[in-house]
Amino acid sequence: MAANPDGISPHVPGDHESAEARLLELKRVIAYHAERYYELDDPEIPDADYDSMLRELIEIEQAHPELITPDSPSQKVGGPRNDAFAPVVHEMAMMSLHNAFSIDELRAWSERIERRLEDRPVPSYATELKFDGLAISLRYEDGRLVQGATRGDGRVGEDVTRNIMTISDIPHRLPPGAPAVLEVRGEVYMSLSSFEALNARQIEEARAAGKPPKLFINPRNTAAGSLRQKDPSITAERNLSFFCYQLGVVEGGPELTSHTATLEWLGSLGLPVNEHSRSVASIDDVADRIAAFEKSRHDFDYEFDGVVVKVDDLGLQAELGADAKAPRWAIAYKLPPEEVSTRLLDIEVSIGPSGQATPFARLATVRVGGVDVSTATLHNQDQVAVKDVRPGDLVIVRRAGDVIPEVVGPVLSARPKGSKPWKFPTRCPECGEPLVRAEGVAATFCINFHCPRQIRGRIEHFASRHAMDIEWLGEKNVDLFVTEGLVADVADLYSLDFDRLLKFDRFGQKSVDNLRGAIEASKAKPLGNLLFGLRIPEIGQVNAQTLAAAFGSMDAVMAASVEELASVDGFGEVIARSVHDWFARPDARDLISRLAEAGLTMEAASTDSSLPQTLEGKTVVVSGTLDGFTRDGAKEAIVARGGKSPGSVSKKTTALVVGAEPGASKVTKAEDAGVPVIDEAAFLVLLETGELPG
Repeated sequence: MAANPDGISPHVPGDHESAEARLLELKRVIAYHAERYYELDDPEIPDADYDSMLRELIEIEQAHPELITPDSPSQKVGGPRNDAFAPVVHEMAMMSLHNAFSIDELRAWSERIERRLEDRPVPSYATELKFDGLAISLRYEDGRLVQGATRGDGRVGEDVTRNIMTISDIPHRLPPGAPAVLEVRGEVYMSLSSFEALNARQIEEARAAGKPPKLFINPRNTAAGSLRQKDPSITAERNLSFFCYQLGVVEGGPELTSHTATLEWLGSLGLPVNEHSRSVASIDDVADRIAAFEKSRHDFDYEFDGVVVKVDDLGLQAELGADAKAPRWAIAYKLPPEEVSTRLLDIEVSIGPSGQATPFARLATVRVGGVDVSTATLHNQDQVAVKDVRPGDLVIVRRAGDVIPEVVGPVLSARPKGSKPWKFPTRCPECGEPLVRAEGVAATFCINFHCPRQIRGRIEHFASRHAMDIEWLGEKNVDLFVTEGLVADVADLYSLDFDRLLKFDRFGQKSVDNLRGAIEASKAKPLGNLLFGLRIPEIGQVNAQTLAAAFGSMDAVMAASVEELASVDGFGEVIARSVHDWFARPDARDLISRLAEAGLTMEAASTDSSLPQTLEGKTVVVSGTLDGFTRDGAKEAIVARGGKSPGSVSKKTTALVVGAEPGASKVTKAEDAGVPVIDEAAFLVLLETGELPG
């Protein structure tokens, strides 16, 4: 194995001697990480870090061409072959692709193409997703699949035929009329849903065995490792998938003139071709497609890290040819990385509104997923222990879409000497009281109800839009009020000393009047909003509305037994016990009494009996913006007609109503579950008749 790297400086030397030293250093480190990625399927660093080192190496070689050697990573394709499998010599080399990391680089590539074509414009470009999996070559003879091989080093790959045969996407036989020899290139990948199911199975099996689960890190490495299993039955269990994107050797078959036509022909043979492959007229159109994919990259059930752009005309491809590593007629545009490495400066613990103690990482600021990140979640005490991340570590950070950044794990080869495992604190960093972790529970809590952070969190939640919707009461104002002793709980908001607020620089008469009006208006909010605003454990927005409708008043909810609460539709023993225990606390009862004295709504609004109960027994989910309803208004219309309107789709959902910009995950889940997806016009019919339009 290559020498374990001990970290390298990002500085690029200018003189020949130091450039040569830097080049040797980069070659050593790149070789190490290439082996971990291509041969061991166990990379230590994110792709973005590897790409960065490779780009630096190429820049040095461009500045000093005399230093380029045949063994340079810039001259190689893929990585070393795994000797555990029989070698397969590729009749036609499986090349790599050059990368572009900006639209400017993409345009520069297009301009180079046109110069090589003596300023003839490229008639069209084929665009397709760059899947995050393992490159594979399939060979069919007389329509029968006879061989599957990995890319390997581009010239010699690994024979993984038996494992390829277990992938349901890949046909074993092609229809009559297939060429005598057909080599198809593509990507074996693992869908996100299969990856989640695999890890769920790992957890279930570990729980049954009484052992900690060994979870897979990401779909790409899992797919690569699964395809290289010596036992094909293990590969079969992993539910791998395949997309083809290129031809290799062909003997016989039709005369094809474009890459787009090639993909259409492969699809006609029953081979899986990704539906998002398109031909576009200009590089501007390519840029538009890239922008669209960047926005929607998390709407898919598989991961991709870029968009591959190819000259569509096969004749022009042949004219352009290739260099030592990659074809000149294609390039991979890499989307902003969602995994990067940075230094973990410290591990701290935050206290949430419910008292939950959550560890998080303080990071050296790094750009990931298109934003600058300086903190990341570590989830809980067990996750820190399993990942064994320590202050001072170089760590991998992931941010996908709008998901909170998280620390994936440490780069062990770069760990400082003498580092020690981090220990979870025993006392709350806010109030100094003991932290408690119940047996069998992953979370740790500060159980001091008067902890300042919990007070702030409860007030912030109480004032939020879906609870009491108190505008002008932001996080900074809440912090000021608690710090200055103006409020100690949510009931104190209704006896706030507004005259005293004028003494603070941040308040003027208008802002005080606005806040006073918003607090006064909140008194009229429905009982369901109040129940949600109290932040009762296990009671979210939907359960709060259900609770209000089931009992009709705050007094009735407080007086309900565990059995009566458990009988509420959608509740159960856990939720019922949580509600009962919360209202049994003296401080909670005192709080409710003070809120009632302040004039808040303690009775549920009577149901409009004039409305027909057309949706009784039906569940309707709303997603997106409707023209004739606010989101809350649509839910109220459903509930007023006897229906339910939870926030998520299940197999029991009657219909999903979609407006402008609906949640893609809800639409996908509805389609997978066979739930009808309807527009606003159909929703109006459903409200009136209780039936879906034919």
